[in-house]
Amino acid sequence: VGNRDDSNLYINMKLKAAAEIGISANHIKLPNTATEADVLKCIASLNADPAVHGFIVQLPLDSDKPINTEKITNAVAPEKDVDGLSSINAGKLSRGDLGDCFIPCTPKGCMELIRQTGVQVAGKRAVVIGRSKIVGAPMHDLLLWNNATVTTCHSKTSTLAEEVGKADILVVAAGRAEMVKGEWIKPGAIVIDCGINHVPDSTKASGKRVVGDVAYSSAKEKASFITPVPGGVGPMTVAMLMQSTVESAQRFLEKFQPGKWTIQYNQLTLKMPVPSDIEISQSCMPKPIDQVAKEVGLFPDEVELYGQTKAKVQLSILKRLQNQPDGKYVVVTGITPTPLGEGKSTTTVGLVQALGAHLHQNVFACVRQPSQGPTFGIKGGAAGGGYCQVVPMEEFNLHLTGDIHAITAANNLVAAAIDARIFHELTQSDQALYNRLVPSVNGVRKFSDIQIRRLQKLGINKTDPMALTKEEVNAFVRLDIDPGTITWQRVLDTNDRFLRKITIGQSVTEKGFSRTAQFDITVSSEIMAVLALADGLDDMKKRFGRMVVACSKKGQPVTADDLGVTGALAVLMKDAIKPNLMQTLEGTPVFVHAGPFANIAHGNSSVLADKIALKLVGKDGFVVTEAGFGADIGMEKFFNIKCRYSGLRPHVVVLVATVRALKMHGGGPAVTAGVPLPKEYTEENLQLVAKGCSNLNKQIQNARMFGVPVVVAVNAFKTDTKAELALVVQHAKEAGAFDAVECTHWAEGGKGALALARAVQRASQAPSNFRFLYNVELPVVDKIRLIAQQVYGARDIELLPEAQEKVALYTKQGFGNLPICMAKTHLSLSHDPEQKGAPTGFVLPIRDVRASVGAGFLYPLVGTMSTMPGLPTRPCFYDIDLDPVSGDVNGLF
Repeated sequence: VGNRDDSNLYINMKLKAAAEIGISANHIKLPNTATEADVLKCIASLNADPAVHGFIVQLPLDSDKPINTEKITNAVAPEKDVDGLSSINAGKLSRGDLGDCFIPCTPKGCMELIRQTGVQVAGKRAVVIGRSKIVGAPMHDLLLWNNATVTTCHSKTSTLAEEVGKADILVVAAGRAEMVKGEWIKPGAIVIDCGINHVPDSTKASGKRVVGDVAYSSAKEKASFITPVPGGVGPMTVAMLMQSTVESAQRFLEKFQPGKWTIQYNQLTLKMPVPSDIEISQSCMPKPIDQVAKEVGLFPDEVELYGQTKAKVQLSILKRLQNQPDGKYVVVTGITPTPLGEGKSTTTVGLVQALGAHLHQNVFACVRQPSQGPTFGIKGGAAGGGYCQVVPMEEFNLHLTGDIHAITAANNLVAAAIDARIFHELTQSDQALYNRLVPSVNGVRKFSDIQIRRLQKLGINKTDPMALTKEEVNAFVRLDIDPGTITWQRVLDTNDRFLRKITIGQSVTEKGFSRTAQFDITVSSEIMAVLALADGLDDMKKRFGRMVVACSKKGQPVTADDLGVTGALAVLMKDAIKPNLMQTLEGTPVFVHAGPFANIAHGNSSVLADKIALKLVGKDGFVVTEAGFGADIGMEKFFNIKCRYSGLRPHVVVLVATVRALKMHGGGPAVTAGVPLPKEYTEENLQLVAKGCSNLNKQIQNARMFGVPVVVAVNAFKTDTKAELALVVQHAKEAGAFDAVECTHWAEGGKGALALARAVQRASQAPSNFRFLYNVELPVVDKIRLIAQQVYGARDIELLPEAQEKVALYTKQGFGNLPICMAKTHLSLSHDPEQKGAPTGFVLPIRDVRASVGAGFLYPLVGTMSTMPGLPTRPCFYDIDLDPVSGDVNGLF
């Protein structure tokens, strides 16, 4: 602070020394008008910068504003306080914690000079003259903890000469020229002179010379060792500053070594019977999320806190860890779902709790963010259940950090842009449109970047708005959208059946332009699918630009880029692209990010969350992610779509099954919500279990088709018998599973998934010869047929006329090489939800084919897909309430 000549001289010496030994050093200069707040702000910035391993505040602070020096020195983070002046470092030194603090550089240099003499400090009588915080006081502590008998003298010491005469080691830092006389010194003593004083000397050009606090000429006759002034302690002080900086960097690298976690796990207090999910969640005291971030090796500037229990993680971490090897990649899937539930989310959380809290492996769970629609509808939340949950579950299931709201805003901006563009094209001439699209601002007309891209797409290589011909203006301003081809719908994150078909544009201001449209639920938006598959901001932006929203009347695809909305979408989604960090009940880390539909989209959490997690866990760690619905849908899309775009290769598939669900696949009776289960599901019935294992066997085969080892997790319920569980395990192994184990994690937390965790560890060491099911270069129909025959067990496929037309259209438009994302019922391997088990010989009807070009797939429709759920007679919201006193949420599940 300021511009003192002496301070600049000292700083330049330090910068020169740093350059000589390869330390990158910078001089941050603040003006002498800097306030205390200015200095503190600068220090806070350096504290948070992981690229800075140490810094010093040059004293005195030369400011014309009042500044509390003590407050400033204590603001320096102790781990970066290489000058050792903060109260924390001083306190550690005074307590003897020499290995866990930074020692002020001058005392440290003095100690090193003493060591260089070869004289043992232990047992010697030492005298320190001076008691400043910078030299005297820490020198006393340093000598004391090196086992010397230390006396501190100062200006009030009445017997100074007598005390000096007793010293085997004498350190003087009094700031008074030649105050210690040679005759005071004990013969053979070691004398360290820290003083820098100027005395008059007419023989010098400056009229003065530098002397120390000791009368050197007489003292050197009695001392065995003595430091000269200048040239003694000064250079050693600079050297020790360099040494402390190197030590700080070493400590930092050791502490933040990628993949080296020091994590505190939470102990569960299990209760029987198991309480409700929200009771368990609210009984847990989560760790502060910044602690979780620190435990897994995230730097403070890589984390954006959203309260105490959730945070976003910067994508820059991928660059920092780009050379870090990935950990083991595990995907959790299930048998074909039934209304009885299989517990994939619960198993995912139970597995990571077992691997982390019980086997002490680095492990991350990567899960989807749930829609609020089901949370308030009939299904409830998706945070897991019992003693295997992401917490706080109410934060997880509700707004989280607002990603779904951002998707809603972005999606609806596109929808608004489509109808507005149609309206304006219907009501204006070419020139009027052009004048408004490329307005004159202060007499200057200029194309925006996105408009330049549209011109290039049209083959118009001009950048001067005045240079376009009438024909070029017409091509530029007319998207000529065919309303009947619009595939982009408005969205809302609420189950609302009355928005499934609506009429828009009925106001008189819309001049008679109205059309039939609909609302979808937000998580079905292509923007959600893009978020889940993008590998960075640039990739996300490009995918947004490629999204096809309709066709022109000439049959050409109209994209978000054509609408001019791409950049705005990226701005709306710039925070949503960052994964959300949370934790499980037992304190293992979780990324919650993206939640695309598993039918019209691929049903998996984000590529980015997986990539970051794989780097953070290190080569021996595990990342466990979950695929939506059964293995025939979510897992198949995980492999053929997500892994194709991410470049990641899985090591293990965990296939979740339950005795109850297998009984239904074996022909068990239908179940009705709110009605007690039929006895077939609560009493032992080995015949039903054996018959239902056909579905389990087929899903094992599906996973093995991709060359990945399969571990079956049999999620046990209290009504299951030992014989039933053993039968499922036997069938799974006979069908080719690497292993099959019984799990009780819902009631016991990670402890109940230990057998599963150990099986996954073993399977991850087995060969994984991952391969895709098809080459994207194949014709669209061939890719659909391969999935239907190989994964579902169909005899063949049948494309209805509309589907045939779409296949021809998309192939012509250049989208034929995209992967396939089948949209079919999740309740059966076939297209008929009533067909349980493993049906064969059926013909799969393809009603229509649609394109999510930005996300990067075509999705054939097998039957009718609802993209806007409705509310039941008695929705979940009847039970959800807020305690106005405690602020607790009640009734979520």
